[in-house]
Amino acid sequence: MAAYFVYKISPTIAKLVKPMALLESFENYKDARNYARTQRQDSSNDPHDTFKVIFADNPLDAEEKLAELREKPIMKEWEK
Repeated sequence: MAAYFVYKISPTIAKLVKPMALLESFENYKDARNYARTQRQDSSNDPHDTFKVIFADNPLDAEEKLAELREKPIMKEWEK
């Protein structure tokens, strides 16, 4: 069953491998979003860590989606 997963992604020098840890999973987006926001604001967390919410079928699928290398979007002239 699909769910919303919240991951903590730590910065690294190598861009191929992202060290990530599953923090929590939620049934609805609102709870996952609020949890991620509180983690971002928590002063005990490293300020360089990134907290992501992703919708996936299972934790393995979520990690694969987060590990994908995506191309940067092309900015139009009026967006600069």
